[in-house]
Amino acid sequence: MDAIRWLGESLALLDQTRLPTEEIWDDYTDYRRVAEAIRRLVVRGAPAIGIAAAYAVCLAAMEFRNRAPGAFRSGMDQALETLAASRPTAVNLFWALDRMKRILAAGVGPEVIPALLQEAEAIHREDIAMNRKIGRFGAELVPHGARILTHCNAGAIATGGFGTALGVVRAAHARGNVEMVYCDETRPLLQGARLTAWELVKDGIPATLITDNMAASLMAQGKIDMVFLGCDRMARNGDFANKIGTYGVAVLAAYHGIPFYTVLPSSTIDMSIPDGKHIVIEERDPAEVTHFAGVQTAPEGVGVCNPAFDVTPHRLLTGIVTEKGVIHPPFDERLAALFG
Repeated sequence: MDAIRWLGESLALLDQTRLPTEEIWDDYTDYRRVAEAIRRLVVRGAPAIGIAAAYAVCLAAMEFRNRAPGAFRSGMDQALETLAASRPTAVNLFWALDRMKRILAAGVGPEVIPALLQEAEAIHREDIAMNRKIGRFGAELVPHGARILTHCNAGAIATGGFGTALGVVRAAHARGNVEMVYCDETRPLLQGARLTAWELVKDGIPATLITDNMAASLMAQGKIDMVFLGCDRMARNGDFANKIGTYGVAVLAAYHGIPFYTVLPSSTIDMSIPDGKHIVIEERDPAEVTHFAGVQTAPEGVGVCNPAFDVTPHRLLTGIVTEKGVIHPPFDERLAALFG
């Protein structure tokens, strides 16, 4: 299962805004359209955003390849700026663009295009490989008969393939250890209902959809054994940003004594910031809250708060699952030792 395909001269993206009722792939040859696709959540999930942006840099280079070296460079600078502005929170976007910038810095003009393509493809391949390692490490945590809660979508379509949190679920299910996965619907855009549930059903993994405000009740009834969810940016002390509602799930899990794990590749760790207070949180269009599928669900004139993410403090984490293994407290020391 995937959501990103490089076709040689164009980029194909699975339109995740149309799931689960329609599986529509669109081709992109203009980096500006890819930036807009990232903004509109056609492609979403921190690793997938970084991969798509890397390929978009290649599209820009192909567009400007007949320009003189100076004009090529100025066009590429504009493309990098446009892509960097598409979404502010997911650090993978900037990590991938930095890798592409290093390739651009090694040349003076269009002759760098083959190297850019190689780098974008490497970013894509490396993400899939990291996800499979993450899945193997995370599956070691999952006992037989586990009932797992997840929030938002950290699956194959949020990454290069296989998934982070759902990669753990996939690997644990392959071992026969997963009894049920409970999917928070994840308001306001229902990524859990539309995307996570869709992935699990397609893979034949037992799944039950719940509204976000049902999680506490299920925990109190002893129906949830552990929580695995994704991450869009982690600070060097282990504080992390993920889809809005993650912090609430973490508080509930701590109260009920349920192990709570975030799952991420090293490309999502931002060692340049000390803690979660330094993570920029994206504020999205109020219409995502006042409307759904084009239908108005709130009165005109009401104020709206619509942050895309919240920050969960590291003290609520049981562990961090990465491609280098499972990290337990003290997170600052162990993150520095592995990724500093």
